[in-house]
Amino acid sequence: MSKSLSIFHLNANNFSGPIPSIFIKGCSLESINLSGNKLQGRLPKSLINCKSLRGLDVGNNRIRDKFPFWMEGLPELRVLVLKSNKFDGNMSLPSRSNLPFPKLQVLDISENEFVGSLPQRYFKSFRAMMDVKENQTDGYYDEFQGFLEMRITLKGLDQLLTRLLEAFTTIDLSSNNFSGSIPDSIGNLNSLRYLNLSHNNLMGHIPASLGNISVLESLDLSSNKLDGRIPSELTRLTFLAKLNLSMNDLVGQIPRSNQFSTFENDSYVGNLRLCGVPLTRKCNEENEQQMQPEEEEDEYGFIDGFGWRSVVMGYGSGIIVGIGIGCWIIRFGRPRWLVEFFFGVGYTYNKNKKKKKTRKRATPTQRRS
Repeated sequence: MSKSLSIFHLNANNFSGPIPSIFIKGCSLESINLSGNKLQGRLPKSLINCKSLRGLDVGNNRIRDKFPFWMEGLPELRVLVLKSNKFDGNMSLPSRSNLPFPKLQVLDISENEFVGSLPQRYFKSFRAMMDVKENQTDGYYDEFQGFLEMRITLKGLDQLLTRLLEAFTTIDLSSNNFSGSIPDSIGNLNSLRYLNLSHNNLMGHIPASLGNISVLESLDLSSNKLDGRIPSELTRLTFLAKLNLSMNDLVGQIPRSNQFSTFENDSYVGNLRLCGVPLTRKCNEENEQQMQPEEEEDEYGFIDGFGWRSVVMGYGSGIIVGIGIGCWIIRFGRPRWLVEFFFGVGYTYNKNKKKKKTRKRATPTQRRS
């Protein structure tokens, strides 16, 4: 059957069990859609025989497998959707292919269990996401386009994809366990339209190279551990309609631009050290001082956190304690050692003087004795 079929869609049913390995050499399938079922097991490696395959969607199943590196050599693959399964492992392993996924436009592996760093080598090799001309389609793919029916998440909404222009490109790696930093190489994908890296464990700064993706319409980096300032280069993203940087540890002033002023507070919520429009928290000199690195000396030589305010507070506390002790000593003359400590020689002098007076008043009998 795989030699005569070109479209194989069994999505949105209740099929269960493994996907059978029935894809023989000479397979002519162009589109496979098995999403929205209860399929288990692994992806059959016999899919590599389908050299004409342009779209594979197995999202929303129960497939447990590693990332299918062996699919990198499919020369026509444009859509790969593995979302909402149980895929795991590290995607940054070495590849045998010099040019993996040469025509891939849609990569959605969200809501799985991938770990390790982001797949930087893919950001360097996805040719279909670099220097793409606007609104071009190829008539050769009319049959594939006519039956295209794939659900992906765009701008936070689940949408049905029924047409695939060459200029349509998206990467969704959200809701996994990716860690490390966002590599600068992501800026190579200058024709990328939608990027979602949210709900991972990414750290470090937002790379300024994202400003190179001039056609980017949606950027979601929320719910990570990103820090530092929002790079001013992002103000070059004039097509950006959806921005979500919430629930990170970003600091400083939000870049000023007509584009950034259109995003509401929800785009930045959870970043307690951000300030500026459109946030209600205004930037001022005190905010900037709080954002300085720790142990940085100011112009008076004080270490950050131990400036003149701390000194005044210390002196004030000391004076109050001193007055309290002094009142206690004057009123009760106790404790004796503390009285001697404060009054020293004067106290000893008065004591000796009293003893001399007592001796002078002694009786004649006492004197003779």
